[in-house]
Formats: sequence, C-alpha cells, structure tokens
Amino acid sequence: APQGQPNRCETTVTAPHSSIFLVGLPGSGKSTVGRQLARHLSLEFVDIDQHIEHELGCSIRTYFEREGEKAFRDVEQAAVAELVQRPGVVLSTGGGAVLRPANRDALKNNGWVVYLKSSPDALYRRLRHDKTRPLLQVDDPLQKLKDLYAVRHPLYRMVAHHVLETGRPSVATLVNHIAMQWEQQAFQTPAKAAQLPKPMAD
Repeated sequence: APQGQPNRCETTVTAPHSSIFLVGLPGSGKSTVGRQLARHLSLEFVDIDQHIEHELGCSIRTYFEREGEKAFRDVEQAAVAELVQRPGVVLSTGGGAVLRPANRDALKNNGWVVYLKSSPDALYRRLRHDKTRPLLQVDDPLQKLKDLYAVRHPLYRMVAHHVLETGRPSVATLVNHIAMQWEQQAFQTPAKAAQLPKPMAD
C-alpha cells in the first residue's frame, strides 16, 4: 500500500465498537476468558478489579469492609467511566458493575458487551473455596449466588449485545466464539451497526 494509505489486504478489522466488555456474576470467567480473548485479538486486557485495587492501594475486600459497599460502588463507577473510553480493550468488569444505570449506559454505549452466563450452582462449585470475594463471605454462599443471579441476570441481559453460556465449552471455545461474533459485527455497515448479534436463548 502507498505510504500513509491503509493496506486493504490486512485481515484486521475495526468494529463499530473497538472494545469488548465482559459482564457476568463473580466466577463466570470474565478475567480468564478476557485475558485470552485480548491475546487472541491483539487487544489490551484490563481487569477492572485489579485496576481499582491498584488505584486504592489495597484489596477490594479490605476497602469494602472498611468503607462499605456504596463507597466501593462510587470508586467502581469512576473506574468504569474512565476505562470505557480506552480504545481497543477487552475489559473484565466487576460482577456488580451493572447495578448502577450510569455504568450500564457507559458499557452499552462505548463497547460490545458480552454476558458470560453461568448458573448459580455452577458458580458455587467453582467458588466454594474462594475467600477473596467479599459478597460471598456468608453462611450460605449458594443462596447468596442465587440472590445475586435473581437481581443481576435481568441487568446483564439488558446491557449485553451478546449472551454466551459458559457451562460446558472450554475457555478456548468461548474465546473463539466471542472473537467470531465480534468480527462479524465489524463487517456491518454503520447503518446496521445497532443490529448486533442477538442473544442466545437461555
């Protein structure tokens, strides 16, 4: 290609949304899938919880216990507002990020949102020994996950452009599926950009 002109034979594509935001309950695989997806697509990976802990200088659990949930959600909202403006990122969001309308709007309007959907039972099997998640440090974590699912599932559905069951497929299969769907929406004309892949059936 002439200097300064794009090479029309390059296989990389610019999607209507250049970033991918992953939402879902704690333990649904947002960080694991997100890290590999970013590597697969040559994008930057950002885990919002790690970003927040770096900003706070302490663990989210410590801050949560010391300052309370509202203070943490304020910090999280500021982080979401900042990170959705970064071009070309795969962003792993916190499980409760969708609770605030401002976060839902920021995610939906600035990137392509994928809901990694897992059942409370599957998540419990995965998380029952995890002591790092503040919301699960309760007497009955399975019931807590069911309660979280009841509140958050409709919000994840509301914000997501694509819904993906994470139960049986391997991480590599999930990554390939998301990458394929993302690249498909990249070829849509601007007039069709709103017609993103329809959510898979529950």
